[in-house]
Amino acid sequence: MADFHQTGVITTLHRLGEPDLARLERDLVRYAEERPIALVLPSLYSEIHGPALKRIVEELSRVPYLEQCIVSLSGKADVSEYREMRALFEPVRCRDGGGAMVIWNQGPRIRALVDRLRGEGLHAGDDGKGRANWIAYGYVLATHRARVVATHDCDILDYGRDLLARLCYPTANPNMSYEFAKGYYSRVSDRMHGRVTRLFMTPFMRAMKSVIGPAPLLEYLESFRYPLAGECSMTTELVRANRIPADWGLEVGVLAEVYRNCSLKRICQVELVDNYDHKHQELSENDPSAGLHRMVRDIAASLIRNLASYGVEFDSGFLNTLIAAYVRTAQDAIARYSDDAKLNGLAFDRHEEEVAVETFSGALRAAGLDFVRDPMGSPQIPNWTRVVSAMPDFLADLRAAVEADAREAG
Repeated sequence: MADFHQTGVITTLHRLGEPDLARLERDLVRYAEERPIALVLPSLYSEIHGPALKRIVEELSRVPYLEQCIVSLSGKADVSEYREMRALFEPVRCRDGGGAMVIWNQGPRIRALVDRLRGEGLHAGDDGKGRANWIAYGYVLATHRARVVATHDCDILDYGRDLLARLCYPTANPNMSYEFAKGYYSRVSDRMHGRVTRLFMTPFMRAMKSVIGPAPLLEYLESFRYPLAGECSMTTELVRANRIPADWGLEVGVLAEVYRNCSLKRICQVELVDNYDHKHQELSENDPSAGLHRMVRDIAASLIRNLASYGVEFDSGFLNTLIAAYVRTAQDAIARYSDDAKLNGLAFDRHEEEVAVETFSGALRAAGLDFVRDPMGSPQIPNWTRVVSAMPDFLADLRAAVEADAREAG
């Protein structure tokens, strides 16, 4: 039987029956007349040589409803690598016949704009996925062409354009009235993936509820089946209003901002594909600056800051209690996943799962102690409303810089 169960405080849109991509795309072509759609793709140059990005470009070249496709290139990409990325995306065409726009975030023009922001006391964060998304969002706002912005990662190994169609549909359809849609999917091959969600996010939220009792923000976050998914779509009004982290806390930070800025009735999650495979991060249990170890520390910091903003008091004593509750909850989860894997004939290394929980508990402790020492921590990137208030010409200057780089690159 298909899963149509509704849980939590947001709407879940399931993948029921046989997919009908042709119908979805016909509808989106029609909806795009009223609610034009931009796609933002944060990317590293290294992904150009991987197995995923070429397939993504091939699929996007057949998408008929995009108003804009914005590739935000972060990392230490030089001008030749920027040109190579532009050449790769040449087959992608938008509704007006124009091509994809690649933003060279390490180019001198964009770096000069980031320096101008810093001079005004507005920090755009370190180079990475958060800043790449934020700058691309700014370019979309500057062009005034789109009303809906979708984003997904560039390392999806089994990408199909039905993923994008389902992601855009709830926010592009004017009869559905959603302002934000979060993608979700299964992460299973011959084993269970998604360790950070399975072994950190979900046990952390349940442990927090056991310590402080029910909390609306936790109930909201727990409603998402895959809160760390990189796929979402939203209206340009939310794009303008949201503050986002520049680090691995990006996805959690976006969800928290949507909670602040949007009615729950206007938020949904949508099942994109039956299964999903992308680049898997190493655990890096002995290196807190890399891999899932670093990711969990950033996610924990974002969760703690957002919970504190709703009145949860974090001190060293509370942190000890929370960590003990988290470890116990995560260990119970491992037992459940082990049984699930046995029933389904999946590979399951219980020792590796235990090591992951030990690593994540250390990352949680580090994030908590960082917060106790400095509650403000790393500031979020300011929202575009604030930037425009402080620097009214900034969006126009950003658009001019992006398009000047494109002209000079040929």
